Amino acid sequence: MSQHPFKILLVEDNLGDILLTEEALRECKFPTELIVKKDGNEALIYLIRQQKKDPSELPNLILLDINLPKKNGHEVLESVKNHPDLKHIPIIILTTSSSEWDILQAYREHCNSYIVKPVDAQEFFKITSVLEDFWIHTASIPNKKSSS
Repeated sequence: MSQHPFKILLVEDNLGDILLTEEALRECKFPTELIVKKDGNEALIYLIRQQKKDPSELPNLILLDINLPKKNGHEVLESVKNHPDLKHIPIIILTTSSSEWDILQAYREHCNSYIVKPVDAQEFFKITSVLEDFWIHTASIPNKKSSS
């Protein structure tokens, strides 16, 4: 039985972190498709266009950095969670910021989880594995076709 890829939107402007995420996801036991947007504005435009064009192709999960050009992660998070056709998508904040304000604000804006990126690549791979175990294998998320 073929499995549809689990679509992940990565909103990240750091090339090193993008490459590390791509490499970590290649190790997943489940097929994944990574869509990368390098600033908050580009991510919102993508999500809104995709929702209008084909909601079944929206990502299953968003990995969102806080420190982004154009629109920061807080602005993206707030926009997605206030959009009636996008707010069901789980958003994991994956950022270098360990600021108590950023963490509290992200949860106030309804993020599903806040993870401070580790500096060590092996630790980053562990976090990716935990994300895969939970969001792909354990959690139930809405069927994209029935979310509109």
